[in-house]
Amino acid sequence: MVIRNMGDATLAGVKHRAKRHGVSAEEEARRSLAVVERAEREAALARADAIRKMNGPQAGPTSLELLRRDRGRDEEA
Repeated sequence: MVIRNMGDATLAGVKHRAKRHGVSAEEEARRSLAVVERAEREAALARADAIRKMNGPQAGPTSLELLRRDRGRDEEA
């Protein structure tokens, strides 16, 4: 991956953190991107949990029950 047009201050920050951590600037950038990706994934999961809690338990058969019924019909045919 090539990153173009990175601001001077951003690049300097990456290089400074890399030096402090004893790794290359490339490794530091990978680590930083991984942290951001993990945080975004956790935020998305938290939003999904909040939506599930707002909706509460759903009435009716579960997906598993519906699949089992469907499979039963296939076996009867």
